[in-house]
Amino acid sequence: MKTADDSTLQDQTYRTLRQWLTVGRFLPGERLKIRQMSAELGVGEMPVRAALQRLAAEHAVVNVPHCGVTVPQLSRAQFADVLQVRLLLEGEAAERGAHRLSDAELQTLQQLSEQMATALTIPDAKAYLDANERFHLILYRASGSPLLLELIETVWLQVGPISNQLFDDPDFAKRLNDAHSDVMLALHKRDSSAVRRAIERDLFYAGQYLQSRCS
Repeated sequence: MKTADDSTLQDQTYRTLRQWLTVGRFLPGERLKIRQMSAELGVGEMPVRAALQRLAAEHAVVNVPHCGVTVPQLSRAQFADVLQVRLLLEGEAAERGAHRLSDAELQTLQQLSEQMATALTIPDAKAYLDANERFHLILYRASGSPLLLELIETVWLQVGPISNQLFDDPDFAKRLNDAHSDVMLALHKRDSSAVRRAIERDLFYAGQYLQSRCS
């Protein structure tokens, strides 16, 4: 019989693996080794298996015969579809959030934008992607729509694994934070339409590059 502690451990494991997928910890086509993840997380194999089953239901991972659980690889057509959905959802969330952000949240976004700029000069892909996720989450949470945020986070699972490829071209990567500067300028003015446009530019700039890397 499953206990409350078992459920909590499974939920924690699921949330951790979900976040790892979102920030590009795993690569497209990578086989996920249950024993290795169990050791890294400090949990048994059962919570990891249960978490992977939930992620498979969200199409974040796939079960490949004779191979095991792997990270899916998007085709160009699939990525283009995901990008269009992101533009719709995240543009809407950003526009709504621009009106509702507190001054403290605005200050946090400014700090995260500066952290991303620093990460690009190193360069440190992990630091950039972690700060980038926090930046967007804070802005989108301010939209006041839990459903909209849930949809966005589910879509992120589709593109997170390929996001590390943003750093394959150093010249391209240097400009990744440009749109965030535009977002901050618009936020300080509380210009919600400009915030939406800046977020859409951010997504489109990275998205066009990543789409070219798809098979």
